[in-house]
Formats: sequence, structure tokens, C-alpha cells
Amino acid sequence: MNIINKNLIVIAHSYKSFVKDSVDTTSKHFNQIDVCVRHNPFAEISNLLPINYLKPFTKENLIDLTNKPNNVNVIPTGVIYLPTKNGYFNLGEKHFKAVDAQIRRNNIKFDLIHSHFAWSSGYVGAKLKEKYKVPFIVTAHGYDIYDLPFRDDEWRERIEYVLNSADQIITVSTSNLKCINKLNVKTPVEVIPNGFDSNLFYSRDLKECRRALNLPLDRKVILSVGNLFEVKGHQYLIEAMQEVLKHKKDILCIIVGSGELKGKLEKQIKKLGLDSYIKLIGGRPHNEIPIWMNACDIFVLPSLRESFGIVQIEAMRCRKPVVATYNGGSEEIIISNEIGLLSETANAKDLAENILFALNKEWNIEMIMNYAEQFKWEIVIKKILDVYAKIHTN
Repeated sequence: MNIINKNLIVIAHSYKSFVKDSVDTTSKHFNQIDVCVRHNPFAEISNLLPINYLKPFTKENLIDLTNKPNNVNVIPTGVIYLPTKNGYFNLGEKHFKAVDAQIRRNNIKFDLIHSHFAWSSGYVGAKLKEKYKVPFIVTAHGYDIYDLPFRDDEWRERIEYVLNSADQIITVSTSNLKCINKLNVKTPVEVIPNGFDSNLFYSRDLKECRRALNLPLDRKVILSVGNLFEVKGHQYLIEAMQEVLKHKKDILCIIVGSGELKGKLEKQIKKLGLDSYIKLIGGRPHNEIPIWMNACDIFVLPSLRESFGIVQIEAMRCRKPVVATYNGGSEEIIISNEIGLLSETANAKDLAENILFALNKEWNIEMIMNYAEQFKWEIVIKKILDVYAKIHTN
């Protein structure tokens, strides 16, 4: 069915990265897309309180208006909640009321609802469907499906309510699908991975990128990109670097990302005497990440859990081999030792061995780049559009 004259409302926790890419690529197939982005106004004053880890959840850090299509309207939707179990647990109804108020205030008309993450955006989508009688699709991305519903019976009930309210569930990996299959859910599910922006992630000259970033030309550069949270496993990468340096000294490990573990990781680096070999450079704009990727020799993702991990595909598109872990998502990307290597999760020794092997291996970089092509948004979005059309004709 042609959806060119239809309006879509997207409920999300950000308008950046994969959500922004998905919306922007989809926009030419819709008349209008309104994106309600949840943010926590409490985070705006977090620099005045001992809770600086809320800073990533301010409007400025959640919304990227770069090259936004004209028919995409981004609406910051403030929802005040405390970062506690009860605060997060009670977030659903608050989020729904805030979005509904924006719909009425801005006179938003929509023919289809798409929520990213089952909680709390998915709850909002379910409630909007009940009120406005409009088809509802939810994408289960990660923690919302492999963690939340398995915490306790109350969480399970809430997530099952969201998933069963949807007309269609999308999830980004078969490992997520297995989690959904453990729940009492009757809604059809389709596995559609996230994609990458081919206009941003492509091969560039390594030396030029290193000069632009003021990186040395005479060292092997290992890059990791991810928020500094426990689940990303950076502590094991740092530990692995200590082992790597026993065999190779011409090494520099760059970790891009911000988060609550920054201080702890800095202390670990200092304690191990690795200040000259590992640099935490903080978060970087999304459009700068390809330069870092093109400047490195190998990309490392030491996560303890990933639903998919599109950052690996982005690195491959920049012709970089990936060393990752058996984390649930990477196994679906690194399906051959010709494009990357998998390490045991939370095992610094195994990670170090694979890093050393990757640094010494002659990789077929053209094969790696060509493998990544199948994940271009232009290809992935066709599958999402098929879901939209199917739901709208039912």
C-alpha cells in the first residue's frame, strides 16, 4: 500500500543514531513524521547535583537536528522522574500523559504509531492505540526485552501488555527474538537489524584521519566506541591491554564514549600504569565517529551484552576488522573469521589474544567492507516499510 500521503508519529528516547537514521530515511515515504523525544528536565540541573550521570539525558544530548528532513518535526517531551527503580517503574503513565498533551497542543494527526523500545515508549504507543484507534508498531531494541521482563512478575506483566497491544513487533536480532518467545506474547514478530548511514560511514585515508585527530602514525591504534557503562565491558578491554603490551609496545587504545564509569575506568588505567597506552576521550559527535574508525587498525567491542551492535557494521564499512565477544548480538554479525573474531565474554586474556591475532593478520579489507553493504539503511528500511504497509492494509 502507498503510504506517501500518511502521517507517522514516532515515540522515542532520542532523535539521534539509529532512531534518527531510521526516521530520516523513512521520511520521504510519508507526508509528515512527528517524533516525540522523551527527556528528563531533572537532568538539565544535574550539573548542580551529585548526579552528573544524568547529563546524557538532557535535550541537547538526545536530539541531533543535523540534516533533518523538512517533513520531520522533533518535539522534546519532558517527563520528570527519578533514576530509581520506582521512578522508572512508574514512568510509563507519566510518559503517555506528556506525549498525549503534545499531540493535543500541536494538533498532531497520525495514521500510524511506531515506538522505539518497549519501555517506556512502547507503553505510550499502546495507550495511544487504545485512545486514537491507530495501528501500533513497537521495536524492541535491547535491555527492554532481554532484561526488563525477566526482573520480576510486575515488569513481565508490563512488557507483555505492551507487546500484546502492538499490531507488529520488530526486533533487531534473533537473540532478542528468543527472549520474546519466552514471554506470553501473541503478536507477530519480525527480525530487522539496525542499519548504518552509508553517506557517513565509508573508507577514508588512514593517515589523513590520524593527522586530523592528532594521532601518531607509528603506532597500532585500537578503537572502541560505546557508553561507559558496566555492560559495555571496557574494564576487560583495559585489562586485556595490559596483556597485549607484553607482546607489542607500539600500541594506542582509544575509547570513545561518556558515562558513569569514567572515573572508575580512569583509576583502573592509572593503577595499571597504562596512561600512555589507553586514552578515554569522552563522547564525540556522531558525524566524527567515522574519522576515528578510519584512523584505527582494528575495532574492539568488549560488551557483556549486545542486542545487535550496529557500531561493528559501521567499523566494517570503514574497512576495519572487528574483535568482539559472544554477547548475544555480535555472533549474528561476525559469522566468519574472515571479517572479525569473537572472544569469550568478560575474559580479558581471550580478548587480548584475539587483539594480538587481529593486529598481525593480513585481512581482506574489501571483503569486510562488502559484507557490511547489506546493512545500509536504504536496504534495511525497505523491510520496515513493508511492515508499515502490511499493518496499514490489515
